Amino acid sequence: MESRGYFEELVADPRWVALGYDDDGELIGYAAVQDYGTHLRAGRRHHGRLHDLYVMPERRRGGVGRALMDAVAEWASTRVRHLEWQGHHERAAPFYEKLGYRGEPCPQPDYPTFEIDFGR
Repeated sequence: MESRGYFEELVADPRWVALGYDDDGELIGYAAVQDYGTHLRAGRRHHGRLHDLYVMPERRRGGVGRALMDAVAEWASTRVRHLEWQGHHERAAPFYEKLGYRGEPCPQPDYPTFEIDFGR
């Protein structure tokens, strides 16, 4: 499977982490996060990006997404000052808002930007 090789490359790179959530050996959700390092335009020392958080549709609303997001924030808090991501205003943003995050408008109006400032 092509995507398996791609994820193996990502996790071999220390700037990336792919987190999985399984149930009896079946992968039911994952998140992929990157430490971009220096963010020159914003003058930030380290900037992280949540690229993807996915839970199989039949397993949603059971705490898997929350557990993955908690793991993402825990990993990022030890590596970056800011973690940023976008979420579709109808499909993803309500999930992040339920967790207490607030999206801000961005150039793509259907995808508000979310950010955590770890304040170091």
